[in-house]
Amino acid sequence: MRLLPPALILGLLFTASGLADPVHAQAPPADGPSADRALAGDAPAYHALLEGRVEDAATLLRTTLAANPSDAIAHQLLCRVDYAQDQADEAIHECELAVASPSAGNSVASDNHLWLGRAYGMKARHAGPIAGFTLARKVQASFARAAELNPANVAALSDLGEYDVAAPFIVGGGMDKAQALSARMMPSFPAAAHRLLAWMADADNDLPTAEAEFKRAVGVQGAPEAWIDLAQFYHTHARPDDAVSAIKSGIAADRIHGPVLVDAASILTAAHREPDLAERCLRDYLASRAKSDAAPAFKVHLQLSRLLAARGDTSGATREMDAAAALAPAFARTARPAQGL
Repeated sequence: MRLLPPALILGLLFTASGLADPVHAQAPPADGPSADRALAGDAPAYHALLEGRVEDAATLLRTTLAANPSDAIAHQLLCRVDYAQDQADEAIHECELAVASPSAGNSVASDNHLWLGRAYGMKARHAGPIAGFTLARKVQASFARAAELNPANVAALSDLGEYDVAAPFIVGGGMDKAQALSARMMPSFPAAAHRLLAWMADADNDLPTAEAEFKRAVGVQGAPEAWIDLAQFYHTHARPDDAVSAIKSGIAADRIHGPVLVDAASILTAAHREPDLAERCLRDYLASRAKSDAAPAFKVHLQLSRLLAARGDTSGATREMDAAAALAPAFARTARPAQGL
């Protein structure tokens, strides 16, 4: 495999889709993390995080941690609050505390390591070669430990597989590892396994096999996420008509208006296709009850603001900027000057 600078490897890996728009949903491809299930019900901080009210979530979680500093789930969720706002150092700190704290079983511990790996990856995007090398190793170790602690954590398996494809042997990756992992995943998680095989073929520039594997992932359940993965493949390889067709199939398969709609809108915007459909996707997501920190609502409001501004709707763009500021005041303050609003 061609060796790349570690910082570049991690940059490629954790920008995931390569979309021009920074909002890309990173939701697990199957069941949500165990911490989510543990906090389901009357959990104000958890629901604030899902709704994108990150400042409210942070306040509630810090209150919890003041009473119980070793609450692993609270540390993990605070890590996710920081991660959603692109605060890598703060996210790493909280996830390291989550990993070090006693947790309620291997499932929660697995999720703690998964989010720690993601936080290391975020930091690696802006690291130099030496720091990037060290961080790459930490990412791999975190994902591998997450998969070891809970072999049914398909999000951890998928992130580990993506790392194996993107990173060379010197930093713990490699196609041999990805191949073995895909075989391990196939019996229980066939859609995720086919997606991993597609990534491997794409990395080898075997585009027919990559397309076939993405289509096999669609064929498992027809999940909207699989359609959007196929659309992203088409977009990456300059097949915009096929990308739009796959997006429309994914939207038709979507029943909950979840984060997959944000990915669909991002691809459409990057491809300069169907802005009305992109706007509808973003609005449907923001109006849904399926919002999550996989696509933070305040970032989606900013994305919609940019789309409206590009279409000449200045008042609409300002309203969306104000909506983002209501959810994440500090983040929106830094974004407002860049958007000229």
